[in-house]
Amino acid sequence: QVQLVESGGGVVQAGDSLRLSCAASGRSFTPLAMAWFRQAPGSERESVAAISFMGANTYFADSVKGRFTISRDNDKKTMVLQMNSAKPEDTAIYYCAKSKATIDASGSSRSYDIWGQGIQVTVSS
Repeated sequence: QVQLVESGGGVVQAGDSLRLSCAASGRSFTPLAMAWFRQAPGSERESVAAISFMGANTYFADSVKGRFTISRDNDKKTMVLQMNSAKPEDTAIYYCAKSKATIDASGSSRSYDIWGQGIQVTVSS
């Protein structure tokens, strides 16, 4: 059984950078699509970024395009979300997700079967 653990969250000021990491554990890890989602208080969970199984293709929500990057290392079973030029509206709980079947970078939560516990990111103005 694969488990996902997020790290790197915290409090930053607007304009700062933050790096979120997702580490996968478990013998059955297969390099399929992975993604980041977030949920702000009172809002539904939304997609942030996704990366294909080998990292060749990526997806970004319009709200983070040009500011965030996503990368992965299948040998280390890790995924990173680099958040630059952070904005107060980026404040949310960020979730790492992994698909059991999809290889493409999908922004749909239906493509992902395994989820981390989430980590808080707060951007102060």
